[in-house]
Amino acid sequence: MNVLWYLTAPDGRYPWKKDGARKMDHAYLQQLARAYDHLGFTGALLATGAHDVWVLGASLLPFTERMRFLTAIHPGLIPPVLLAKMAATFQDFSQGRLLLNIVSGDAKMLGAYGMTLPHDERYVMADEYLTVFRRILAGETVTFKGRHVETTEAKLALSGADPIVQPDLWFGGSSEAAIEVAAKHVDTYLSWGETPDEMAAKVERVRARATAHGRVLGYGIRLYVVVRETDEEAWAAAQDLHDHMDDAAIAANARFVAGTDSVGQQKMTALHGGLKPKFARDLEIAPGLWAGLGLVRPGPGTAIVGSPETVIATLRAYQAAGIETFILSGMPLLEEAYRFAELVLPHLDVARTPRAGSAFTWSNLFDRDLSAKAAG
Repeated sequence: MNVLWYLTAPDGRYPWKKDGARKMDHAYLQQLARAYDHLGFTGALLATGAHDVWVLGASLLPFTERMRFLTAIHPGLIPPVLLAKMAATFQDFSQGRLLLNIVSGDAKMLGAYGMTLPHDERYVMADEYLTVFRRILAGETVTFKGRHVETTEAKLALSGADPIVQPDLWFGGSSEAAIEVAAKHVDTYLSWGETPDEMAAKVERVRARATAHGRVLGYGIRLYVVVRETDEEAWAAAQDLHDHMDDAAIAANARFVAGTDSVGQQKMTALHGGLKPKFARDLEIAPGLWAGLGLVRPGPGTAIVGSPETVIATLRAYQAAGIETFILSGMPLLEEAYRFAELVLPHLDVARTPRAGSAFTWSNLFDRDLSAKAAG
């Protein structure tokens, strides 16, 4: 499986509160990247947030060797030829460690950037955008005139004798329009924290659409994790987070997500209804799954809560539903990354990029051993 951690502000013990947030300067972001690289995560998600993801990712490359950078982009905010140039450069300098998370966002957030397309029209634009982007990265000279995307003889100077390694495209969206774009263009379809049963149904729905386009996708999910030595300790930690959710933070988040046209955000909000009960576990939506963080955090708001055994069993349940990619986080990011890496990660078969310049893998050693036995 792929296991990524989160690398985006804000952070802290209770980052929705001023006195619970941590300073997110470059020294701390370096510390996070070094930790994820060292601990054995597949990579990290650089989501849209306080920092520009391209500047952030490029600045952290020298401090990592194997970590992959899942970098969020919004179709339409920059021309596809410029995105292709940025992606090709990052692939070249990182030796192929870029992944792209295609985020269509919602009307309120995109309106701040001057994009005013309605919901379904954004996906029409994304379809055209990704068509042009893929062709340019493949080394073509592209002339294209669509409803929203237009380019004339666009090509990359980097596309010389050595072909550009195209970054895998990851994508999330729960509407019919979003699923259609995913089925046509992306490599990994992502969802926010729905239950394993809900994810199984969703995977089948997306898989059928991809099959109609002659394509096979991977599937992933974005979740929080609250892991402790026992289930009781984990739920006590969740209760502590719950107790620090003040009325002001809950109200601010409710205002932020109000009126969103994001189907995924609507589903996350419905899990808690904007109401904080006395006990955290009253928002347990399935065994070991807690929806409480959605009260104070926009986007994905579901956490796996429990002992290492419970967390592993829940991850296995998602795997059985067809999920092989997990984008996880805890609060604070650094301490919880270490906790997860020590308690859970050793029990998972995690995919990682080989270190630069190293051809060694255990499978190569095993293959050589078999070849020697066959020869001798």
